[in-house]
Amino acid sequence: MKKHLYIDGQWIEAETYVTLFSPYDGRAIAEVPSANEREVDAAISAAERAKPAMRQMPAHRRAAILEKLAALLQERREEAALIIAREAAKPLKTALAEVDRTVQTYKFAAEEAKRIQGETIPLDAAPGGENRIGYTIREPLGVVAAITPFNFPMNLVAHKVGPAIASGNTVVLKPANQTPLSAYFIGELLEEAGLPAGALNIVSGSGRAIGDLLVTDPRIAKITFTGSPEVGVSIRAKAGLKRVTLELGSNSALIVDDHVNLDSIIARCVTGAYSYQGQVCISLQRIYVVGNKFEEFAAKFIAVAGQLKLGDPLDPATDVSALITKKDVERSLEWIEEAKEHGAEVALGGFAEGGMLHPTVLLNVSPHASVSCKEAFAPIVLINKAESVEEAVEFVNDSDFGLQAGIYTNDIHTALNAAERLQVGGVMVNDIPTFRVDQMPYGGVKNSGMGREGVKYAIEEMTELKLIVINRN
Repeated sequence: MKKHLYIDGQWIEAETYVTLFSPYDGRAIAEVPSANEREVDAAISAAERAKPAMRQMPAHRRAAILEKLAALLQERREEAALIIAREAAKPLKTALAEVDRTVQTYKFAAEEAKRIQGETIPLDAAPGGENRIGYTIREPLGVVAAITPFNFPMNLVAHKVGPAIASGNTVVLKPANQTPLSAYFIGELLEEAGLPAGALNIVSGSGRAIGDLLVTDPRIAKITFTGSPEVGVSIRAKAGLKRVTLELGSNSALIVDDHVNLDSIIARCVTGAYSYQGQVCISLQRIYVVGNKFEEFAAKFIAVAGQLKLGDPLDPATDVSALITKKDVERSLEWIEEAKEHGAEVALGGFAEGGMLHPTVLLNVSPHASVSCKEAFAPIVLINKAESVEEAVEFVNDSDFGLQAGIYTNDIHTALNAAERLQVGGVMVNDIPTFRVDQMPYGGVKNSGMGREGVKYAIEEMTELKLIVINRN
């Protein structure tokens, strides 16, 4: 299979192609384009030319295109999930769940396209404002550059492309090197759904080269990026006055209070820790168990995690498959060894078979170990004891990241106090930090980024507020 660049409504033969290999078995999947500077410039130019058409398109038409896209994706659900499973080594049942969420995300975008509104301003509240009418409207910024990661190659594209189209912007999409097929698939569906030529352009290839071109080009009005903190900082430094949304890393934590019924939460915690091999921005990486429940929680967690099935991502029974690259396996093993050197106990896993790292549980991990203070992005979870919820909150906050956190407790006062003190973008009470539905505001503090996604909130960041005042005097 050979894919082409999607520029100005045309599938364009690229000058350079690379082979895309399966992370699971190393087999060649496809030949994919590696765009050069001239091709990226053509994509930006096409998006620039399409701005007037998208800006003038009525909301009902933008909504209809997104509704049609959602319907087409629903019809081809299994095909879409197979693409994700092959290129990302995402277990098929998890890939199907991603497709379902992607359908919902585009539906939300279609609905929000009809709800972009301003407000009236009571100008006569100030002396001199008498007999004046003031109101605000929201206008599209122009060309949005969307740079997406490998771990949710369809839904995280939707969280950028959906709001951009809903609000009348045009898009240049740069998907992750390992997962361009999902993006090109969405391009095909949007073409069928009736999106005007140039409104979406897709260029795959070198992240550094294409990213720099997008970030520095004056025709780009907005950068929306999901990826590593290092790249995010670089984008922010180069973007100048462009609008920037950054969804970066995390090492999400959970607090388990000492009166919680553990049997009711263990399976959920295991899901949060090991879904898609832990390669989720809000994957449950750190668990702090309060009081005398530590040993019981650890034993029950290990028992359930030990039953997970490893294997081929295309096998419907598979829970955990290969990490995205061999380097990630090697790094994970190094971090596990480092944790052991700091006194941690490997209670489960801790080894790899080929590209698959077995689900790993580490107990009594030093806060200075990499697996505690950095983002693992692997099927690794640490379980530590805390003497109190207050101490557990301090452990959670002792991090450079702050995306989401969770707390299980039966006490509403404990929950509210923790919610106020936790230094994160979102607190999940009586749930894991891995919870996300696609209409909620999503984003972090500290090194976890800036700005918010979630369709309504992304639209706010992709539009400019304009004030209009009419003098009736």
